[in-house]
Amino acid sequence: MKIFQFLICSRQGPFACTKILFWLLISAQVSGSASAQTAAQPIKSEARLAPGGQWPVHSMERPRPEVVESQYDGAKVEAPVGALMLFDGTHLDLWRSGKHDGAAQSDVAGWKVVAEDGGFFQVVPGSGTILTREALDGDGHLHLEWATPREVKGNGQGRGNSGVFIGGYPEVQVLDSWENDTYPDGQAGALYGQYPPLVNASRKPGEWQAYDIFIERAQEKDGKVIRRQRISLWHNGVLVQDAVEFDGRQKAGTVGLQDHGNPMRFRNIWFQPTPRAVDP
Repeated sequence: MKIFQFLICSRQGPFACTKILFWLLISAQVSGSASAQTAAQPIKSEARLAPGGQWPVHSMERPRPEVVESQYDGAKVEAPVGALMLFDGTHLDLWRSGKHDGAAQSDVAGWKVVAEDGGFFQVVPGSGTILTREALDGDGHLHLEWATPREVKGNGQGRGNSGVFIGGYPEVQVLDSWENDTYPDGQAGALYGQYPPLVNASRKPGEWQAYDIFIERAQEKDGKVIRRQRISLWHNGVLVQDAVEFDGRQKAGTVGLQDHGNPMRFRNIWFQPTPRAVDP
């Protein structure tokens, strides 16, 4: 079994160098090189400029991220010791339904659990977004694996669409972005409507993909924020969002997965709390 060590080191200037160490255990050789909840800063109009002020939200004129080879082979990534298992392949007891697109709020998650392929759950279109029953507190590493339908239907935002919502942060977009053009701030790995991914590391339709999301809640001193909240994202073993900062003081939040009308699959979801990284 091969062990991969990844190091996140954020840019100098507004960020200090933050090291986050995590281990992905992958049984096969990796080839190649290298809304459920309100978002932190919701985008309400396509005429609004995305962060940085150069491109309108959802602009099709924005440069496309470079396509790179995935560094993930589709195998399940073992949860580290001490991680909270949010979905182990057998049941959705830790999840509930949430109101979305007119679907009535319910205490029972309306998605389907399937025993095949080690156990996964699948969106039932029209059933609504699902949320974790308990909020995740503090900083941590959220891992989840997902797959778009193998049979390609539709294009752009209509093809293999879902999203990950962590309370206090923007939506992390889930989309079939394999040879599927759309606005860059809405493709897989984007912070929806705000930041496109640094690169496009998508795998083919139907293949399992992995997100490793690192969240750092805002740090406060004497009632003032001394460091804004941050989020980093690895898509299929490739860094696509690097310690992006947002306003907000939320200390905990649920995880939501979006029903966008496509039969998306999810499996092996866990959260590993991490010690607070204190900036000098």
